[in-house]
Amino acid sequence: MTREGGLLLEAEGLAVRFGSVRALDGVSLTVRAGEVQALLGENGAGKSTLIKCLSGVVRPTGGRMVLCGRRIEPRSPHEAERIGIATVFQEVGLIPRLSVAENICLGREPGRRWLRGLVDWRAVRSRARAAMDRLGLGGLDVDRELGTCSVAVQQMVAIARALDVRARVLILDEPTSSLDRDECARLLGVIGHLRAQEMGIVFISHFLDQVEAIADRVTVLRDGKLVGSFEAAGLTRAKLVSLMVGREFEMPTGKRETTGERGAGSLLSLRAFGRSGMIEGVDADVGAGEVVGLAGLLGSGRSETARLVFGAETATRGTMTFGGEASRFTTPRQAIARGIGMLPENRKEQGIFPSLSVVENLVVSLRAKDGAFSRLAFGSQVALAEEFVRQLGIKTADVHAKISELSGGNQQKVLLARWFAMRPVLLILDEPTRGIDVAAKADVLRAVDRLRGEGTAVLFISSELEEVTRVCGRVVVLRDRRSVAHLEGSDITEASVLAAVARTA
Repeated sequence: MTREGGLLLEAEGLAVRFGSVRALDGVSLTVRAGEVQALLGENGAGKSTLIKCLSGVVRPTGGRMVLCGRRIEPRSPHEAERIGIATVFQEVGLIPRLSVAENICLGREPGRRWLRGLVDWRAVRSRARAAMDRLGLGGLDVDRELGTCSVAVQQMVAIARALDVRARVLILDEPTSSLDRDECARLLGVIGHLRAQEMGIVFISHFLDQVEAIADRVTVLRDGKLVGSFEAAGLTRAKLVSLMVGREFEMPTGKRETTGERGAGSLLSLRAFGRSGMIEGVDADVGAGEVVGLAGLLGSGRSETARLVFGAETATRGTMTFGGEASRFTTPRQAIARGIGMLPENRKEQGIFPSLSVVENLVVSLRAKDGAFSRLAFGSQVALAEEFVRQLGIKTADVHAKISELSGGNQQKVLLARWFAMRPVLLILDEPTRGIDVAAKADVLRAVDRLRGEGTAVLFISSELEEVTRVCGRVVVLRDRRSVAHLEGSDITEASVLAAVARTA
């Protein structure tokens, strides 16, 4: 649906250089009142740099920005908020130990007139409730400690904070990346509610179904340049993807049918496997050269099961057999020594070493497997890293660049290369494609399929059911922190997984 609201924000010819790299090259964007403008592109396309310019994190080296008819040059997110542009970044920057109300008004607390410096907490609560009311969430207790709320509610609080500063333009950077299906639907409903209030919204997401559901217009970037802006109603998904990647595109599928009885010849076998207070009991089997999925809603126990297998948490119940031997790892080092690798759900907090280079991040698994006193010549390390950069299509200036300078998708590829270099017997992948673009997802899935073809067993966790049904030959469905169904071959469909999740005991 096309909206004809007045022009709120106009960015024209924005350019940004980081050394010799052109992060933005003459990019333009317009946002109208009462519309949702989706911003799409591969990792490294320039989306993050563009929103950092709009929100005052990065100063453009060329071009201009106009808000409500006045030229602006925000020098910080605080200044951008003050003039009417609020941004909710993918990593919500709130304080868990403060209340919902305190987070919404943080830094702008109203004071009591009769005593300077004393906060008027009644006014704080009133403002917080007003902001939540605008989202249609007036029933939330604003005195509740934020850290006790779900990720979805924390996202809503971050948006409510933006409303408290009376923003005219709201930028949402991957707001649904950590939400389940129901929470996504709730957030999209909130976005629609704000659109009806004539707010202009920039929506960045790798989930094309959500873009199709909520966007009025779509702007596509590629390699730091503007591909174009389009009415969403006239775009097919195939067209969107081809615009993003610059070629005709098809997602890979390496799914193989699983034969034989469950458990026969399995490399990894779990029976009533769990930990008190964490996992009630999981039954699962993974064979060499097989991809087995763990499916279920957020909180069902998928990641917790992976951490127990990898030794990041210690199991206290049930049995685990690995390579024909009863096993129970109490540290990741023990698992790595047996040839098990794990790509964690949160790459920034649990995966990368941000201050280290690409090559240093890549070789740490080899050091962990071979021992602290193992030696690998520096030239060999560089050659190994350069080979994986070529194989996986990692976009980096060179292997000596800090991994923190890479886009999210390329960081993910480096983490995959870390485990590929170790030649694991079993690789656990927890949300390997979360927060990366469609082309990077394809690269990751091709890499996984290549590894499986070499005989590696893969335990695959993803919130995207389409992805699970595409790549897995066997799926274990979890609900309420226990396994409730086992699906194989042609029985693996989104409908069958959802039915198992929803089925009452």
